[in-house]
Amino acid sequence: MSRRHSSLVSGLAGLALLAAPAMVHAQADSSGRTPDSAVEQVYESQRSALIKQLQATQDQLSQLRGQRVALEAEIDNALAQTTAKRADQLLMSTEQNALVDLDKTLSTAQDNMQSQRDRMAALGDAVKRRSGAVLVVLLRADSSQTSPTAVDMSLDGGPPDTRTYSAIATQALSQGAVDELFRSAVLPVAHTVDVKVTVNGQPVTARANVTAQVNVVTYLQFTVRNGQVVPNTWTSQGTTPF
Repeated sequence: MSRRHSSLVSGLAGLALLAAPAMVHAQADSSGRTPDSAVEQVYESQRSALIKQLQATQDQLSQLRGQRVALEAEIDNALAQTTAKRADQLLMSTEQNALVDLDKTLSTAQDNMQSQRDRMAALGDAVKRRSGAVLVVLLRADSSQTSPTAVDMSLDGGPPDTRTYSAIATQALSQGAVDELFRSAVLPVAHTVDVKVTVNGQPVTARANVTAQVNVVTYLQFTVRNGQVVPNTWTSQGTTPF
């Protein structure tokens, strides 16, 4: 459009320049009194005006071109920023969805494991109760000089059961009292019992292997004697140790 407009202006300027001398010449011929200098003056005046108009038009076109280029650059920049933001949003959305799915999977797996563990524990308890095998672990002191103040007991490598004796409990043990450390239904198989007894501030350990039997109460007694812990076992068909 700018080239067409420029050509049009140039054409009009050229026609005006060609027509101007003819008009002046016609006036001069009709009156017979216009000199050549007057014709040239009119020609130069009109030519200067047309050149100024043409230059002004070209300046306006150049300014419009610059504004168009700047506007196109702003549009491209805004489009690029919008695209980048959209890409970030899509990426974050994908990562969040993946994390949510992973959390759901882990929660489901944890629930399944808990349910499985509960079922296994219930099954184990049912088997223990049905077998009728019971294990009882006892602790006693043989003399007042070897009074225990604390004891740790664990069954089959499980977590230890820790208890600390007060001064009254320690005195009772030194006078022949027996402390029941463990009583529960167990599977009718071999079991390992570990104890660590603190005697006069020093830890003393002992281990005993005992086999529980069906419909039998198996007693395992650890006796503190002369700074050592000695195990002893016996069985009973009833609920009492003797």
